[in-house]
Amino acid sequence: MNTQQTAEQFVSWFNAGKEKKIYQEMYSHDVVSVEHSGGEFPRCEGMAEVMKKGEWWYENFEIHSSEVSQPIVADDWFSVKFTMDTTHKPSGMRSQMSEIAVYKIADGKIVYEEFFFTSEE
Repeated sequence: MNTQQTAEQFVSWFNAGKEKKIYQEMYSHDVVSVEHSGGEFPRCEGMAEVMKKGEWWYENFEIHSSEVSQPIVADDWFSVKFTMDTTHKPSGMRSQMSEIAVYKIADGKIVYEEFFFTSEE
């Protein structure tokens, strides 16, 4: 698949609730993930660390709804906007947020992801 096809598959699977399939089939084992908000996992290297970040997210947030926009593609990169309605489990605080995610594709796999959003902390 080229970058456009990969991006479209990503969006299709995410909006169909198949996030695990995205991680299993679309991510490189050597992926790098960067969160600009800092937090518990500001930079993860490798699929094992990315999975730990995901586990932490689901342990700490109840997701009421989430969706991703259609992708914007440029060469080996694509970007999407995530919109989420979540409750932070420890505090009970419900919030709506959006973030921009940028992904780099190499050899048909996501090798890099970076997230941009305004943290309320």
